[in-house]
Amino acid sequence: MRTFIGGIGCFWDEKKYEGIKGIISTECGYCGGDEPNVTYKAVCGGDTGHIEVVKVEYDDKEKSYEDMVNLFFELHDSTQVNRQGTYVGIQYRSEIFYKTDEERQIAEKVLNEVNSKLDGKVSTKVSKEKNYCKAEAYHQKYEQKKSLKY
Repeated sequence: MRTFIGGIGCFWDEKKYEGIKGIISTECGYCGGDEPNVTYKAVCGGDTGHIEVVKVEYDDKEKSYEDMVNLFFELHDSTQVNRQGTYVGIQYRSEIFYKTDEERQIAEKVLNEVNSKLDGKVSTKVSKEKNYCKAEAYHQKYEQKKSLKY
């Protein structure tokens, strides 16, 4: 079992990972900023350096890290800068967070391949995982909770 952390816009988009073979679980969180613990309000303020991310736990017998990076690019528009659809702000930027040098190399390789196909328009950053923290409970599985109410 391994983890992949990526910002594909709003972390409520964790639902995009549902039903994909090899995905074990998802968690909404924040990553990339200077503080070890932040709140939604602070991240939305735009000055923490954190972005909204989805932490994906996956079965590495079913999917490789490269598969996860490719999936990341399939699940969002990596050409948008600091936004994803109607969500606008630096906390919605496209970013992959790696733990090891091997993961960095894979992420950069796939990013370069995608960027080549998209004529250099990819805005995705590749960064060392820094200060990941789980988002508040009310953000976890938000779309599922919302659909149960209606």
